[in-house]
Amino acid sequence: MVMLSVSGITKHFAGNFAVKNASFAQQTLQKVAVAGETGSGKTTLLKLIAGLLQPDGGEVRFKQRRVEGPLERLIPGHPGIAYLSQHFELRSNYRVEELLEIGNDLTRQEADALYDVCRISHLLPRRTDQLSGGERQRIALARVLTTSPQLLLLDEPFSNLDMIHKKIMKSVVEDISEKLGITCLMALHDAPDILSWADSILVMRAGAIIQEGTPEFVYRQPVDEYCGGLFGDYNLLEYKLAEKIAMSHGITKGHRKLMIRPEYIRIGTEPGSIEGIVQKVLFWGNCYTVDVESMQESIRIQTSHGDYTAGETLSFTISAADMCYI
Repeated sequence: MVMLSVSGITKHFAGNFAVKNASFAQQTLQKVAVAGETGSGKTTLLKLIAGLLQPDGGEVRFKQRRVEGPLERLIPGHPGIAYLSQHFELRSNYRVEELLEIGNDLTRQEADALYDVCRISHLLPRRTDQLSGGERQRIALARVLTTSPQLLLLDEPFSNLDMIHKKIMKSVVEDISEKLGITCLMALHDAPDILSWADSILVMRAGAIIQEGTPEFVYRQPVDEYCGGLFGDYNLLEYKLAEKIAMSHGITKGHRKLMIRPEYIRIGTEPGSIEGIVQKVLFWGNCYTVDVESMQESIRIQTSHGDYTAGETLSFTISAADMCYI
């Protein structure tokens, strides 16, 4: 069932498009991520959906009813939609439990379940000035959830968190969907966070949605170099090496560039393999990358072991299924 429908939504600031003719739909409990570089329009899109900004064109429908903007409502926002900014604030000089009681209509049992999901039950007696950044963020999240929303919009919820608090926050977001039955839409910029969480990804550039699809599709078949670069390392080949790889699979390259993820390249001598000279080997913790020069082009290969030395000849192959032309 469609919960959210965005149709041709547009917003200008000082004559420039912040969001340009954006359209998409989100199903109930579908996890949708909005990806894009800083300034691509992610935050503005979320605020338009939440009813916190007035659109200049198009409309947002939540459960088939139009979301009104702040020029149409005395108090901006939609009661069924909660929005948490990455620049949230908590009131000072309050105990956490006092802060969470303000405007809270939940029963004691419902509130306790919410606090458990947000991993803040042990923080209730604390004062707000005695909290870490990750703790403050989870309390701010619990605060917006006390309104019992059906759709939660999160703007960069994992930014500025250390690895420990980031892991906790990821578990909280998962439980919000699974245990509380709340549909989530998030603006994110880190590829691992996006690819491992989302059911569907919207890629934004200059206010426009330029690609939409499953994480695997967007990762493996980006529409251009910008989309490819958002989700991880890549090789972009366009001369003799690209032509040779294409010809080995009976493909006509034409004027297109060949994009290949480093992990899709196999090291070893096989029919149709290509030789190159190792230039550099780097260790990344969970893998190695080997930079190879072949036919005057550089190509990066990801591998599980790094026993290669500069100047060594190395053979590699690429399957047609792992190639993307842009």
